[in-house]
Amino acid sequence: MTYATDRLHEEIAYVAYHFHWDLDRILDLEHHDRRRYAEQIASLVTRARTEE
Repeated sequence: MTYATDRLHEEIAYVAYHFHWDLDRILDLEHHDRRRYAEQIASLVTRARTEE
């Protein structure tokens, strides 16, 4: 099974936006690591919004 291109681009943009990492650094991540970072960012963003 291949990972959807749209989902990949979404993860890259999300990590880049929040961590300010360049494309090469993000693409060097293993799929599961990039996905974990995206999930952790989402968790932090959600938590920050509920604490406002």
